[in-house]
Amino acid sequence: MKLTTIICAALMACSLTACAQKQEKKEMKKVLIVYFSASGVTKGAAEKLAAVAGADLYEIKPETPYTDADLDWRDKQSRSTVEMKDKSSRPAIVKDLQNSTDYDIIYIGFPIWWYTAPTIINTFLEAYDFKGKTVIPFATSGGSSIKKACEDLKATYPDINWREGKLLNNVSKKEVEEWIMK
Repeated sequence: MKLTTIICAALMACSLTACAQKQEKKEMKKVLIVYFSASGVTKGAAEKLAAVAGADLYEIKPETPYTDADLDWRDKQSRSTVEMKDKSSRPAIVKDLQNSTDYDIIYIGFPIWWYTAPTIINTFLEAYDFKGKTVIPFATSGGSSIKKACEDLKATYPDINWREGKLLNNVSKKEVEEWIMK
């Protein structure tokens, strides 16, 4: 009787341990923080997010870096203005992201340009396969919301599992922690 009880208890313990290990492996998802930053503001937000999430960090780099003149939104002929007027614009990027398919969750950050994501974000999303992946946008902005950018991305890339995005302007570490824990 005692031996049977001990064997049953041991089997239950092994079973529970296996379940716990399986659950732990299931919850451990590989996270990537991707960002494009023209002036360094979005880079700072991405670095804070990566530190809090314990995630890998990757910068989207244009093949031709943007100059201050390229970013002058008041100049109708500046590179950024011309790109944003043309919805089909896909600025060339350096394609050096290794093992993009290894990630389960991808946070993608950018500055808001003309109320939406810069077209270089489309270039990135089309260069790598994120179909079925969970992608969470974050942005920095001088005054615009992230709402239109999120709507535009969801409409353009419906095969991606989009989660709610957030502006990360001057957010604290605690605010970032609260957001990623949702």
